[in-house]
Amino acid sequence: MENFDILLKNGIVLTMDKNATIIKNGCVGIKSDQIVYIGDIDENLKGKKEININGGIILPGLINGHTHASMSLFRGMADDLHLMDWLNNYIFPAEQRMDANFVYNGALLACVEMIMSGTTTFCDMYLFEDEVAKAANKANIRCLVGEVLFDFPSPNYGQIEKGFEYTKELIKKWKGHPTVSIAVEPHALYTCSPDLLKKANEIALENNVPLILHLSETKTEVNEIKNKYNKLPIDHLENLGLLGGHLIADHCVHLNNDEMDKLAKYDVKVIYNPESNMKLASGMAPIKELKSKGITVGIGTDGCASNNNLDLFSEMDIAAKLPKVQYLDPTIMDAFTVLKMATIDGAKALGIDKITGSIEFGKKADIIVIDTNKPHLIPMYNPYSHIVYSACGSDVIHSIINGKLVMEDRNLLYLDLQEIMNKGIEEAQRVKSWLM
Repeated sequence: MENFDILLKNGIVLTMDKNATIIKNGCVGIKSDQIVYIGDIDENLKGKKEININGGIILPGLINGHTHASMSLFRGMADDLHLMDWLNNYIFPAEQRMDANFVYNGALLACVEMIMSGTTTFCDMYLFEDEVAKAANKANIRCLVGEVLFDFPSPNYGQIEKGFEYTKELIKKWKGHPTVSIAVEPHALYTCSPDLLKKANEIALENNVPLILHLSETKTEVNEIKNKYNKLPIDHLENLGLLGGHLIADHCVHLNNDEMDKLAKYDVKVIYNPESNMKLASGMAPIKELKSKGITVGIGTDGCASNNNLDLFSEMDIAAKLPKVQYLDPTIMDAFTVLKMATIDGAKALGIDKITGSIEFGKKADIIVIDTNKPHLIPMYNPYSHIVYSACGSDVIHSIINGKLVMEDRNLLYLDLQEIMNKGIEEAQRVKSWLM
């Protein structure tokens, strides 16, 4: 008789492994933080905690490749604006008024939203990022986070030299943590000097951590870099020595073919953020070309100030449909491909595919369960299509992260939902006062 800490049974298991294995009436056994059994139902299998899935879907937790978690407190604050107007006249001024407590409360609100909509890992760039790490640790959600670095003074660290020190301290503090990892995160080419970018890259390489930045999000950005450095953004990065397998580039909307070839050559990872790019009218990323060149692409929501949610189910739906209109091809970005981008490919993009992103023996148990006993999920012919085109974040009924059951029957087990929402309402009053 096999005994597990947690046994998920009687569900459709979508492993998202390299063979796209599906177990139609399966079980997943978990011991400590690891997946130790995947297979058919067996009466000899027992668990200290057994959860009957009742025919629902068991799949890897979703991976949100690009967030600004604490921007949950800016949700709806400055909608329907151009990116630079939005940034320079609303977001940057508000951020200058923030403090560590504001960021912590916003990050907790974001963690709640993500857990309750199926995300088990997120990648974050923001200010006071140690507070985001603390919030993620409290929420028991996996994360890759980094302090945003730019040329102008930060409300957290002040001048950029202190920003480098802060980043190094983050790396040192959280090294070896089971769920919190650190990246080096210069904001963008238009807010970071060449010297800043090179120093950030040095820190990333010295500490063997990812380097993450916004890249080629708008035509305005591309033109600014071209005018300033007489190079397109990718060529500018190549000249500075930043291109490499450790680089994660967010957005990548405006690229030519040569630039994409360079991304592929250097194994740069890309995070696709279709909803944010649509809302800010930044454009549509060349997703067909990026994928055809073998570039690893994950999916991100961006922050709640430009989306306005952190629900990867709605993001997958748009990620699948937008390219069909963009290329006038209904076969492009099929449901399975999009789900891969939100799971195993997202893990590859963040450099964590050896531990998460799929349901495989020995990997960390980051698993969600979808309740398919819903009118909008009946009947079900293809589970991949159901997840991408029919399911909602609210259909996620159970969530396990690093072997811990963090949500059961839609109830959070480690967080006080009402308290966190109340804090969010309180912080919103501060935001309103800043805008007066």
